[in-house]
Amino acid sequence: MTADYSPRLFTRDSDIRALGEGLLACSLPRAAWTHEAHLAVCLWLLSERPDIHIDAEIAGIIRRFNESVGGVNDDHNGYHDSVTRAYVAGVRLFLSTTREAGLAARVNALLLSDMGRRDWPLRFYSRDRLFSVAARRGFIEPDLAPLPKPAD
Repeated sequence: MTADYSPRLFTRDSDIRALGEGLLACSLPRAAWTHEAHLAVCLWLLSERPDIHIDAEIAGIIRRFNESVGGVNDDHNGYHDSVTRAYVAGVRLFLSTTREAGLAARVNALLLSDMGRRDWPLRFYSRDRLFSVAARRGFIEPDLAPLPKPAD
């Protein structure tokens, strides 16, 4: 796995909501779309935006945002479907087990957990499979272990 890192944590729930609303409105500055922001927005969408069906809409949301800030979504850049879906699975699992109540507290606990690590999807995918064009363009099943699911 990769070297340890210290994630940037959030102090206010409103900062997370602003990231999410900025992503949806394509008004978020490109530099604000960090690893931490990706996970914070995913948790926000899953916990506070039941009107958005994340499995059906997340690809379009992120692709639209990338294009709005001058990015491209191609075989080598932009939206990565398998990485995104792996983290959505991880955030769902995290939400099913966390005892944290506030939005910032939940996001920070996620960022400090194993699921918040930048290399977390590599627990399920070999590097070659995860970083393939096929995995970027569409979801492919992991080759090392199945993605986790919350207990029913």
